[in-house]
Amino acid sequence: MRGVAEDMRVAVCDDETAQQQLMEKYLREWGGQRGIRMDTVMFPDGESLLFAWEEDKAFDLLILDIEMRKINGMALAREIRRTDATVPILFVTGYDEYMAQGYEVSALHYLLKPVSREKLFGTLDRLQDSVRSEDKFLFKIGEAAVSLLESRIWYIEACAHKCILYTEDAHYELRRSITEIEAYLTKSAQKSTPAFMRCHRSYLVNLRHISGIAKNDLILDNGVRLPVSRNAYKEMNEAFIQRHVKEPRE
Repeated sequence: MRGVAEDMRVAVCDDETAQQQLMEKYLREWGGQRGIRMDTVMFPDGESLLFAWEEDKAFDLLILDIEMRKINGMALAREIRRTDATVPILFVTGYDEYMAQGYEVSALHYLLKPVSREKLFGTLDRLQDSVRSEDKFLFKIGEAAVSLLESRIWYIEACAHKCILYTEDAHYELRRSITEIEAYLTKSAQKSTPAFMRCHRSYLVNLRHISGIAKNDLILDNGVRLPVSRNAYKEMNEAFIQRHVKEPRE
């Protein structure tokens, strides 16, 4: 989750005011019962959400109505997936005919209208459980700070007296050495098996995003190649094999 583990920021996009109010009521009830501070932002149509999305993508969940005027929820989700492949998307709809289309935008779940409080709460609980099982790291970016889940960090590159942290859709400049960042990522992690390793003196990579490794370089899931030093190859290769034996790739 963005920010502290007990905060949750949700965007609700629905062109029916009554549905917006009902969803906000349910979200606040769920958060109140579980001690989670809910920040719910309402959008009356897909256009307003897309406009806001250009400036602010810091949402933990998007709840999209499918049947909306102008741009519908499915088309809206496709646009969002162009810049963010990981934000959870929950669809609400009055018709089950759309459910098969959810695979192309990696939908978290579908809820049929009228939305059941119990089914919504169950979906939110599963989302919260999955996030809590993953490490989260806080980085200072200038005068601000950004919180990133482990899975969102692809690699870090050392550049002179700074480092560049890369996610799938953004990058952040960090005024820290790569050695300091490596120490922070490994000491703060809750798991015994490291997720991040130095493949080269100038690169720190997230093992979960490696699709292949050779003697001189490795390939990430998005096609980016990073160098692998001679001293790092053996340990990197063993860690890659161990991780992918435990967590088979689809």
